Amino acid sequence: MHPLAQFRYCPKCGGTDFRIINEKARRCEACDFTYYFNPSAAVACLVTDKMRNVLISVRGKEPAINTYDLPGGFIDLNETAEEGMARELLEETGIHYSRGINEGIASPLKYLFSLPNIYPYSGFEVHTLDMFFHLEVETVMPYVGEGQDDVAELVAVPMSQLHPEDFGLESIRHAVEMILAGHYF
Repeated sequence: MHPLAQFRYCPKCGGTDFRIINEKARRCEACDFTYYFNPSAAVACLVTDKMRNVLISVRGKEPAINTYDLPGGFIDLNETAEEGMARELLEETGIHYSRGINEGIASPLKYLFSLPNIYPYSGFEVHTLDMFFHLEVETVMPYVGEGQDDVAELVAVPMSQLHPEDFGLESIRHAVEMILAGHYF
């Protein structure tokens, strides 16, 4: 299905003659406005400690409720990827990170790689570009327990015991596979 199939009306004039012109665009025949459908930016973070434990979030909401995830989410307007990652870390885990090395933070936030993704939300496929980061903390143990925001629980899992199939979202699962294969971390 075309990514814009659910868009039937022009967002500029409300016209109904809003035609698909290519794989990522529709044009309104009434006002000649062309809408280009681009991915939303999202972030996720592999949080590890010196003992190679990984801080895993258990999803508290759909999609993929009760499956493993990495802390993260959508970037807000006027945020950089790093600012969005720092905000998501605070909201979901309580980790307070700013651009420097803070108390309890062993190394600065490091960008790893990105993956395209389709995030199902309320019956709508949100195309995203997921940017993955790594943050090393002294220990993940202070953050383990009840989750915050849309996270049901935070757990510590040794890196050697991570199983990609436990992660419910495709891009996160793929990222964990890449990390375990030693490609980026």
